[in-house]
Amino acid sequence: MARLAIFTERYTIRSSVELTALTEFRLAAFERGHELDFLFKNELKYLKNYDGILIRALTDPLNTSYVVARTAEMLGKRVLDHSDAIRVCCDKVNMYARLMRADVPLPETRFLAESEVTAVSAAHLFEELGAPLVLKAPNSSFSAYVDKVTTPEAFVRVGKRFLRRADRIVVQQYLPSEFDWRVITLAGRVLAVVRYEYAPQQWKPMDRSQEGEWAKVVGVPRDAAPPGLVAVALAAARAIGDSLYGVDLKEIDGEYFVIEVNDNPTIAAGEEDQANPEVYGEIIAHLAGDG
Repeated sequence: MARLAIFTERYTIRSSVELTALTEFRLAAFERGHELDFLFKNELKYLKNYDGILIRALTDPLNTSYVVARTAEMLGKRVLDHSDAIRVCCDKVNMYARLMRADVPLPETRFLAESEVTAVSAAHLFEELGAPLVLKAPNSSFSAYVDKVTTPEAFVRVGKRFLRRADRIVVQQYLPSEFDWRVITLAGRVLAVVRYEYAPQQWKPMDRSQEGEWAKVVGVPRDAAPPGLVAVALAAARAIGDSLYGVDLKEIDGEYFVIEVNDNPTIAAGEEDQANPEVYGEIIAHLAGDG
């Protein structure tokens, strides 16, 4: 029997789908003969009492979640996410550089320092990569600080705004699609596959339509996922590490391109677990050291 804990924050348990998912993790632990408690930030001194810790809160090197990951590692505990996964995935420049070194298929990607965010640079990039272009702040998440621009003036305006958060920005070729793939992986294995189908007239999963519609989450049995999708997703995950990842990809004419690799991927009840309900048990088994 293993003693496990889920570190979470109060904003997480206010969401019904995330609260239900936390309950599913707990039930999966009980079914395997393990104990599982919930820990909050005022209870971190008890981390030493557990064999494995799962983080279900926003991750960032400046957040409590990173302290949890590092403390657990220093105590010799199994933990998801790994602290290096948090550091890498919360810095898109670092993340994309690793993917490039591993020859993982990506949209054409450039990194610009503040001195390079000019109308002249923008004109060259529009000529080289096409229009529109996608600009990203390196430490963005949930599609925040990700924007699409079509003119040099907009490029400079958005780029300067993003540079308030970092010393470089990411510029990428725009790949139009009506959905994103999300492949959740752990230690080189696929746990779950979904499609995030955009709301009408939108280009990001987190954007709502004018009528208030959200993106639709469609589960796909992992055994039925396209082999090319799985191969590229696993290659992307390997380039980052062996923690728990959500790999976002676009499918263009039968080819797959990684948009980004996320640590601490969302697992919401009735959404990411639709076609792969065993995702909870497999994460628990990993933390408990089962087989």
